[in-house]
Amino acid sequence: MNSDPIRRVSVVSTGTVAIHPEHVGPTWKPLYWWLFTSRRWTPPRPINAYVIEHREGLVLFDTGQDRASVTDPNYFPKGLNGLVYDRLAKFAIEPHETLNARLHTLGHDIADVHTAVLSHLHQDHIGGLPELAGRNTTIVTTPAEWQEMMRPSPEPRGFLRSHIILPRLRWQQIQPEPINDPDLGPFTSGHDLFGDGAIVLLPTPGHTPGSLSMLVRRPGRPPLLMVGDLTYDARLLAAGNIPGAGNRRQMRDTIGMVNTLRQRHPDLVVLAAHDPNAANLLATVQNASVQR
Repeated sequence: MNSDPIRRVSVVSTGTVAIHPEHVGPTWKPLYWWLFTSRRWTPPRPINAYVIEHREGLVLFDTGQDRASVTDPNYFPKGLNGLVYDRLAKFAIEPHETLNARLHTLGHDIADVHTAVLSHLHQDHIGGLPELAGRNTTIVTTPAEWQEMMRPSPEPRGFLRSHIILPRLRWQQIQPEPINDPDLGPFTSGHDLFGDGAIVLLPTPGHTPGSLSMLVRRPGRPPLLMVGDLTYDARLLAAGNIPGAGNRRQMRDTIGMVNTLRQRHPDLVVLAAHDPNAANLLATVQNASVQR
């Protein structure tokens, strides 16, 4: 990377979500135990999407939560599945917090989005898909994630197919391939989004089987690793703690790999989807880079 193909990296929040402290973790309780017994809720946490202004086009990492989830009484399933969603999270999304509205604050429009990479297909990461329908945007996921979403009874596992499989969306399933880049160790597979090393997608299973993270590398700047829901707090990840929802063995292994990557790159900045400190972390990095 001789020149920087990225002009700016930003974070936008499409509303807030309150979850149970056990969801953030760490906890020894099984998922459905804490889901139905916990009476505590966290303060509202952001629902982040990241915006990367690359010379090939505007790239999103996640698309946030759909405002219809708080305005449409039929957005979520009914019955027992509906009870699960009621217990899982409490959302607050204002009219000015849609994906397109947030992009406008950065001087962009939804039509400018070249590629939207989804960390995974849970509802608070795919909420911008209706706004991207009919555009020329490529929507990126993995075969493993798509297969998990297509398994029977997806709703209890967090997949709302009716809000994912929409007409006029351009899906691309990317299978991470072997990569020979010593700077990425211990990761040995990934996908270089534009072939210039600036944006590399890394497989980080655990929260879901096909979860992705996005590594953004710029000359003379700390690398950024956007991890979706692999953690809800970068400090917890650094301590090796795992959240309360997902495959715990896989999450522990993946978090171990991320922390090994952090050892190789001590200035690596981890940006999670619901970390209240993520915007400050990104702003600190950007400001420090400007002052160099």
